[in-house]
Amino acid sequence: MPTYYDPEDLNLFTSIGKDAPELARKFFDYYGAVFAEGALSAREKALIALAVAHTVQCPYCIDAYTRACLEQGSDLEEMTEALHVAGAIRGGATLVHGVQMRKIAEKLSL
Repeated sequence: MPTYYDPEDLNLFTSIGKDAPELARKFFDYYGAVFAEGALSAREKALIALAVAHTVQCPYCIDAYTRACLEQGSDLEEMTEALHVAGAIRGGATLVHGVQMRKIAEKLSL
């Protein structure tokens, strides 16, 4: 079944720098530095990336970081828990904006 997103496009990611090589180099250097071992382990960073990938709904990122999490030793229970953290934050952010909606509605209802 065809989809809008072609999973093979993930392998072409570096081609995004074809017409802007300096910007692409800066991005990929930054990207590599972010995912290097630091205060957080590669495993922890992969779990964060997986949760964020779901929040921004990037199918390429979901594919890549599902694989990365498994390669770094995470299991399905940990990965699912990370998704629930993302879902809770996203849901909470939606609901807390309801405060703004309520304030505007109450002001306009005067």
